[in-house]
Amino acid sequence: MKNLNHPVSSERAALIVVDEDDNILGYKNHAECHDRDGILHRAFSIFIFNASNQLLLQKRSKHKRLWPLYWSNSCCSHPRKGETTQTAAGRRLQEELGISAPLKFAFKIRYQAAYEDKGSEFELCSVYVGQSNKHVIADVKEIADWKFVDVAGFEIDMAEYPAQFTPWIKIEWEYLRSKYLMLLE
Repeated sequence: MKNLNHPVSSERAALIVVDEDDNILGYKNHAECHDRDGILHRAFSIFIFNASNQLLLQKRSKHKRLWPLYWSNSCCSHPRKGETTQTAAGRRLQEELGISAPLKFAFKIRYQAAYEDKGSEFELCSVYVGQSNKHVIADVKEIADWKFVDVAGFEIDMAEYPAQFTPWIKIEWEYLRSKYLMLLE
C-alpha cells in the first residue's frame, strides 16, 4: 500500500453537474453533490480483470463518508472540470491503485442511492472495463483492502452478503456480467 502526502479525494473538489442527457449544467463541490439526496453529476466506474479473468475488488477506506469499508469495483471517482471521463478514469486508476490499463467504455448508467443519514450518490456513471496483471500499490487513504476474485465466487458473495457491497457495484455488475469477457477481447 502507498501513502500519499496529499488526499486523492476532497470534499471541496469541483464536480461536473449534468442533466439526464449528460449536458453540463455547472459545477458544485463534492460535498454539495453528495449531501441529502445528491445532485446529478458525472462519475465513472472501472472493472479491472487479470489474465485469469479474476476481478479486482477494493474495500473502501474507513474515512469515506459514503459506504466506508464496503467492497466495491476496482476503482470509481469523478472527472475534474475540463477533463474527459476517459482521461479521468486512467488518472484515477493510477492514483488509487498504482496501475495503468487500456480501458474500454462499456455503458453509461444513472443511479441514485442513499447511505444512512450521511448523504447520497446521484451519478451519471460511465463504466469501463480493462485488463491488467500489474502489481497493485493501493493508496491507503482511499482503499482499506483489495483482492482479485473469481467471478463465480464474487457473484455468490454478492448474493449471500449483499450488505458488504456498494449499491453501484451491484447495479453495474448486472449490466456488465453478460458481456464483460467480450469487452476484454
